[in-house]
Amino acid sequence: MSEVNEKQVLAALSSIQDPDLHKDIVSLGFIKDLKIENGHVSFQIELTTPACPVKDKMKSEAEEKVSKIPGVKGVEIRMTASVRGNAPTGPLIPNVKNIIAVASGKGGVGKSTVSCNLAIALADTGARVGLLDSDIYGPSIPMMMGVNEEPYMMDNKIIPVEKYGVKMMSMGFFIDPDKAVLWRGPMIAKYLQQVLADVAWDDLDYLVVDLPPGTGDAPMSLAQLIPLTGVVVVMTPQDVAKEIANKSIIMFQMMRESTERDIPILGIIENMSGFVCPHCGTVTHLFSQGGGKRAAKELEIPFLGAVPIDPLVCQGGDNGKPAMVSAPASESSKAFRAIAQQIAARISSVTWEASQRREGK
Repeated sequence: MSEVNEKQVLAALSSIQDPDLHKDIVSLGFIKDLKIENGHVSFQIELTTPACPVKDKMKSEAEEKVSKIPGVKGVEIRMTASVRGNAPTGPLIPNVKNIIAVASGKGGVGKSTVSCNLAIALADTGARVGLLDSDIYGPSIPMMMGVNEEPYMMDNKIIPVEKYGVKMMSMGFFIDPDKAVLWRGPMIAKYLQQVLADVAWDDLDYLVVDLPPGTGDAPMSLAQLIPLTGVVVVMTPQDVAKEIANKSIIMFQMMRESTERDIPILGIIENMSGFVCPHCGTVTHLFSQGGGKRAAKELEIPFLGAVPIDPLVCQGGDNGKPAMVSAPASESSKAFRAIAQQIAARISSVTWEASQRREGK
């Protein structure tokens, strides 16, 4: 029986394609630490995100293809991940690889709830995740995440509060809940600059930024201060909500021109999609049906998924235990998990395309 060699193993693996980058895993450099000893083959597949939705399928396919090589007696595969960044994020947050802005055309669509649960879903995969509440006028992240303690200073840096595997910063930690915040544009920009530069975010794979609703100063200031990896737009199912969501998309497209930075729209999330009766399983569409998917098609951007109406989501936000924590097996948590995987996959694609452009390929 002939001896197995590295060339044979790589040839077998080169037929496996990454579904988002549309190239084989060998040419992408995913195969690491390949060893062959007495017919036993071991290697690791280093993905671009631990939240890869096809991780298990890729491992099974690799094991099957290598096992068919004559002379192979056993295959051991370790799945790892190294998240790539879109571009250097500058002096404000040099150690944050990707910044995801969560936006909405108006309030009341559950944007902050989505931000909290997506951050936890990404952290559950093993990614290093931060959550920045940039909603100056209605900072709700501390309450939704059940945080009572305040950040503290160390070595002239603000140490963010950490819970559920997510590092958090919010104006809600510093203001009196019984008082209104009366800030104009320059003050908002100054606050955002401060929480980006003065907070010890450390090494993060993803920083989820919960933007204020609408098209005001905060999202514009954020895009001018740092390069966003991409924007996620949250909307409700009604067709009229498409026109409102479209305003957010147009704003970021206009800012792309003014800042000369590419600001990809990662996709649309439809929140409050349909109510599933916990007793009979009947789905009732309280706010119409399919508006998010139709909006994504008309606007030619990806549809990331729909989150059903679930009392557990509302209760979780009020109790400081988001659905991803209080009800991980619920339909809403499954939806958040799937959407987080879709976002991570989109980011992998965006960062890969950006690196190819920088290299002139």
